[in-house]
Amino acid sequence: MTIDLQPKMMIRDVHIADRPRERLISQGAGSLSNQELIAILLRTGTKEESVLVLANRILSSFDKIQDLKDATIEEMMLVKGVGQAKAVQLLAAAEIGKRLYRKHSAGRYTIRSPEDAASYLMTDMSSLSQEHFVVLFMNVKNEILHKQTIFIGSLNSSIVHPREIFREAVKRSAASIIVAHNHPSGNPSPSPEDIEVTKRLIEAGSIMGIELLDHVIIGDHRFISLKEKGYM
Repeated sequence: MTIDLQPKMMIRDVHIADRPRERLISQGAGSLSNQELIAILLRTGTKEESVLVLANRILSSFDKIQDLKDATIEEMMLVKGVGQAKAVQLLAAAEIGKRLYRKHSAGRYTIRSPEDAASYLMTDMSSLSQEHFVVLFMNVKNEILHKQTIFIGSLNSSIVHPREIFREAVKRSAASIIVAHNHPSGNPSPSPEDIEVTKRLIEAGSIMGIELLDHVIIGDHRFISLKEKGYM
């Protein structure tokens, strides 16, 4: 149900039973449109337009509502009527949504295959505009103890230092690790640098007694496991 209001028409002009908050209470959140849900997050409109009109303009500023999860605070504030406070509210809600999307909490998610690792990471990493190098620290049951972004930027063997990764692994009492990074181009094929970094981490892990189980490269909703490809 999308409520069509003229810019000068305020939420108080909408019949109380049709207002987003009241509809959520009486009919449940699932009955609300994207416009109404955003209006509830925003709470208020501006002097010139109602909160529902503002919510509709925010939606119109993005190709689809899913794009909100990747929006920056600067992009949000480009929408007329969205200041820093409203942008922060929307970004916080988007982050909660991303975290709830994960099927398991980090402490209970078990990695049994490259597909499990990719599934755990895909939502956060497939649409990043920069390369992120992430490490999953695991216990003897292959349950994730901790996830940490170690480095942001172009990957090469001189920048990704094994000591940073294995220092954290020791701190977390990890039995093994899986490393992952994304390719913003969308193509997950490994580069020579990716392979070199993997070899260095295998060697360091062997010395430390903490096994590198896999290096997963995330593309545009695709992934490649360097273990499956025979690079480790």
